[in-house]
Amino acid sequence: MPIDTADTLNAAAVDTGTTGAAAVVAKQVATQAAAQTTTQPAGVTLLRGADLVAAPWKNGGGVTREVAAYPQGASLDAFLWRVSIADVAQAGPFSRFEGIDRTLVLLSGAGMLLDEAGGPPHALTQPLDMAHFAGETAIDARLVDGATRDFNLMVRRGAARGEVEVWQGEDAKRDFAPLHALSADVALLFCTSGSLQVTLGSGAAITLTTDDTLRIDAPQALDCRLSGTGALLAIRLHYA
Repeated sequence: MPIDTADTLNAAAVDTGTTGAAAVVAKQVATQAAAQTTTQPAGVTLLRGADLVAAPWKNGGGVTREVAAYPQGASLDAFLWRVSIADVAQAGPFSRFEGIDRTLVLLSGAGMLLDEAGGPPHALTQPLDMAHFAGETAIDARLVDGATRDFNLMVRRGAARGEVEVWQGEDAKRDFAPLHALSADVALLFCTSGSLQVTLGSGAAITLTTDDTLRIDAPQALDCRLSGTGALLAIRLHYA
């Protein structure tokens, strides 16, 4: 808690015999740190991409890294929603998930073609191309030219619903930081590329780099401003 930080620094100044200007500076630093902490909205968690754990697929065709899920630690037949990154190394059929709505976004690589039984193929050939399909549908993936990386959102139908948008950072055509509003039971901001500074409400900016995620619990009309270059996926999750 911010009060603990300030009290600890103040106590240290007294215990070590620090007086005068040094003690004043220590107190100012502690006060500023406390103010920066308290301006961040409650329920904000930063998930670094470097900390994600890789799990190989049973068929050897790829590797998955779970970003977040609810309930935390839920098995594949018990989650309400799940977000992950997959490195796809070879073509083949997708695993089927009965009662799950899926959204797939291409992150890197030449892309893939998803052949859906009884429906048109989904072509993901450019970064941030997106496909939506039911988890129980028979899907065969064909790689365009080598391995790809994709972002995967899975939501249990009837218990929750998910929305995915692409948010871009600043570019040469704009002289202002893009502003968005977030309302959801849970929101996830996943950085797909570049380096972005995300400011929530009146809080201090939080830097996201590739594969970092910012989880925000129960935002309601929360202002979210982006600066920097790159892109992120904004996922809004709503419980039934």
